[in-house]
Amino acid sequence: MLVGKVVLLSGVVLVLVMAGVWTSWRTAQDVMPAKGREHGTMTVGACGEDLCTGSFVPTGAGVARPKVSIDKSSTRRTGEKLAVAVRPGTDEVVRTGWGGVLQAWVPLAGALLLASVVLAGGLRMRRTAWVSGVAGGVLLVAAFAVT
Repeated sequence: MLVGKVVLLSGVVLVLVMAGVWTSWRTAQDVMPAKGREHGTMTVGACGEDLCTGSFVPTGAGVARPKVSIDKSSTRRTGEKLAVAVRPGTDEVVRTGWGGVLQAWVPLAGALLLASVVLAGGLRMRRTAWVSGVAGGVLLVAAFAVT
């Protein structure tokens, strides 16, 4: 019975952390420097409830776009200029630089925080839980402090 509990809860921790990595990587691969990605500057024009739109000017080779969209959590006000990368095949952009990288890994931070609860409460691994919780908390605070 005890072995089953340990195996089950270890699986829950593994699924949480892997889901956080998977979700974060989908955005991080567009944010981190990579060949073939179109980088440039977006000037925020208008913001809705969830998205902000604006114009995109590429740095180097690329196509200027009159209207691209970005998640509202990536910007603070209209008129702001952001360093961004265009997601391939879309008119969506993601923030680059330290702010974009940290923001891309926010799902992993949340997964680490949730995993710390399971580690401490279910598996009685308090030190590991503290490390996981502090790492997730630091990543989360850093993401919102930089953006």
